[in-house]
Amino acid sequence: MADRQQFSAHGLLAPAWAGSEAAAATSDRAVGQALLDVERALVAAQVTLGLAPDEALDPAGFDIAGYDLPALAAEAQGGGNPVIPLLKRLRARTAAGTRDYVHRGATSQDILDTALMLVAARALPAIRRDLDRGREALARLAQRHRQDLMVARTLTQHSVPGTFGLKSAYWLEGLGQAAERLAAAEPLPVQFGGASGTMAATALYAGGRGVSAWDVQDTLAADLGLASPVAPWHTQRAVVTGLGDALTAVTDALGKIAADVLLMSRPEVGEVSEPAAPGKGGSSAMPQKQNPVLAVLVRSAAIAAPGQCATLHAAAAFAVDERPDGAWHAEWQSLTELLRLAGGAAALAATLLEGLQVHTERMGRNLSDAGPLIVSERIMAELGPRAGRDRVQAVISGSASARPGELADSLKALLPEGELDDVRLRQLLDPAAYLGEAGAIIDRILHRYGKDLHR
Repeated sequence: MADRQQFSAHGLLAPAWAGSEAAAATSDRAVGQALLDVERALVAAQVTLGLAPDEALDPAGFDIAGYDLPALAAEAQGGGNPVIPLLKRLRARTAAGTRDYVHRGATSQDILDTALMLVAARALPAIRRDLDRGREALARLAQRHRQDLMVARTLTQHSVPGTFGLKSAYWLEGLGQAAERLAAAEPLPVQFGGASGTMAATALYAGGRGVSAWDVQDTLAADLGLASPVAPWHTQRAVVTGLGDALTAVTDALGKIAADVLLMSRPEVGEVSEPAAPGKGGSSAMPQKQNPVLAVLVRSAAIAAPGQCATLHAAAAFAVDERPDGAWHAEWQSLTELLRLAGGAAALAATLLEGLQVHTERMGRNLSDAGPLIVSERIMAELGPRAGRDRVQAVISGSASARPGELADSLKALLPEGELDDVRLRQLLDPAAYLGEAGAIIDRILHRYGKDLHR
């Protein structure tokens, strides 16, 4: 018999989410409990609507602690999903006279789809909370460093002057947009269509008592804290892909931050550092190293998530008939993995951003090392129309290795004497004077994505 430990997913090879709240919310135990919660809520709906006696709601069987999870996992192969062996054990724990009320009118897909929505609904609050932590930290960084100059980079090269406050604000915008997409994916709905999405069995047993199948669905949804959908969505998987897209948007936004932090924390750049903590960032071979492990793990989640999301879209596109032959089954792991990746990355990123060390003096030094051509765009825009674009371009191109004074002299020579005095020239070459609307951009982003946060 296989070692039962193999059925426990502790995340040994998934440090991006191991030990996180999202990992606990999506564990086999959590999924098993959600399946039982749905079965209990279905019985409770019947009791509430007068379709079953009070004694049908026997709590004895609705605690996952009484079930052998490794055995359920192994037996799921027999029917293709874990609901079938779980239901067999649940009915065995139910009094003989009330067993017919268990799973009444439902099919395995109803229970499993609704359970996964319940799992997601229980995992999302922690993700939202950690996103808010990250947004709060970024709002503080944007305010604190709104005047701290640094080199902006495009295609890995120096471009124009910027500020770290602006960079932080753009990070905040990304997280804010991701949080909005996550909120738009809710409320998540129950699934309740019966064998082939017609609700026939429920309509049959409930209709004779003056109760509709929609009444059962509504009561089931209310008990679980989920939405009651317009119709069963057993073959229309936009609920699943929409949630997957929103979770991937979270990892996208976090991955962008992590990628920037990794670049900026390289020793030759040295503009930021991760928060130091015992046991974090060490090397097994090089004791002098302090690896930016938080950003590394966040980035690993961002790289992994799109593949899982693609599986959800492929499953939705290849769904056939009234219950797909394998496409539905492929969703389960991808959706739970996306919840883990987004949840783990959000928690790690919040810790990273709350303790991020910003080295403004190094930013200033890197800007100074970039030389006066960091404002070449402004030089061209202001002097080109007066001195000729080709002449200005020739001076700029020939001054890549020139000292600041040499460039100034060359620029003065482009115009008649006196038209470009020393005061105007210093302003022209001052990086701080070429920030455009950076301050206004920061304020607009803070107003849109930071106004509801406590800073």
